[in-house]
Amino acid sequence: MRISFYTVGKGHEEYVREGVTLFTDRVNRYFPCTWRLLPPSKHTDKREEAATILEALSKDDYLVLLDERGKSWTSEQLSAFIGARAGDSCRHLVFLIGGAFGVDPSVRARAQFIWSLSSLVFPHQLVRLILAEQVYRGCTILRNEKYHHS
Repeated sequence: MRISFYTVGKGHEEYVREGVTLFTDRVNRYFPCTWRLLPPSKHTDKREEAATILEALSKDDYLVLLDERGKSWTSEQLSAFIGARAGDSCRHLVFLIGGAFGVDPSVRARAQFIWSLSSLVFPHQLVRLILAEQVYRGCTILRNEKYHHS
């Protein structure tokens, strides 16, 4: 299984780049992992962003949309989810961080799961770092490694 992190927006800002790279490299020890930056709409048009997002996905991709109104998970539940997708022979697991104004309903409809990192709202740049770290944490839990302390 491959894991991809898709995000609508600009490149990683300097203050998160090192951490995002660190945790992405660590996830790569378990699953091939990449980032894909998708351009934001110039006119806050969610439909335009939706078209870009939907074009970037293949029909077999398993899409997890990050949204503050989604379902919350513990780190152990995230780990179990990743393990289940790998066990289901999922070829490509995509975590999507939408644009600054949210996502169009067509993207929500395409998502197989909507996940909330927190009921708090975070800057998109920090969400990137938190997402990469949490997926890494989930991978270490799968392997019963020492990174996660429960």
